[in-house]
Amino acid sequence: MQSLHFWKFDGAGNDFVLIDARTIDPHLSTNEIAQICHRRNGVGADGLMTLHPGPEGFDFEMKYYNSDGNPAEMCGNGARCISVFAYLLGVGEGKATLRFLASDGPHDAVIEQWHNDTRKGVVRLGMRDVADHEVRQVLDGTLLNTGVPHFVVSVRDLDNYNVKEEGCRLRHHQAMGPAGANVNFVEETNGVLHVRTYERGVEDETWACGTGVTACAIALGKHEIKARGGDFKVDFQHTADGYKHVKLIGPVSLNFEGDIVI
Repeated sequence: MQSLHFWKFDGAGNDFVLIDARTIDPHLSTNEIAQICHRRNGVGADGLMTLHPGPEGFDFEMKYYNSDGNPAEMCGNGARCISVFAYLLGVGEGKATLRFLASDGPHDAVIEQWHNDTRKGVVRLGMRDVADHEVRQVLDGTLLNTGVPHFVVSVRDLDNYNVKEEGCRLRHHQAMGPAGANVNFVEETNGVLHVRTYERGVEDETWACGTGVTACAIALGKHEIKARGGDFKVDFQHTADGYKHVKLIGPVSLNFEGDIVI
């Protein structure tokens, strides 16, 4: 058994347990991560991240795990949260601009706002480029990879849509590939995309999904996004080669710190 100190963050309601692994790596098992993320018997979270020393040229390295305990390539909201975590820990000598490495490659983050009194702020995250050939029309929607695969489909009456049932069905559809995909249901109102997302690995709807919000913006050519947990802006440039200079901007909150024995 070991005692772990953790911090709990959320990015627009998409919540995470964060652990500082710069000096001591806890080497958590799949079952231990799932236990920590369990909403009744643990801390409760959509995922867990560990912060590690970065290789040369990077301020830190991020490792991300879904709430089922399995690693995932990337998490946009998680990356924004861990950037604030690093900033508060003094990583990178307290700079508000940080460069870090995730499983899908390098990223830059800018802490645009942070208020110690409310423990809330706004983070701008650089996302991976998306080539045109990576954006494919599948079934009645669009399949693309913004760090992890996402399927984007437009629906009516989003508020009353059965996201969990339909998301589970589509997430496992053969058209999504052998590993499946996250599923985003979208309804546009006055140029703003309203999004609800079913996430693989969580196997349920989450209040927001950063890579999903980014996928919806690119797939439908919009910049203003509303998720259940908060509002986002996605900046990008559509060039002859695809989508470049992709930036995900949204809220981050520090919820609490604590210790857990596993």
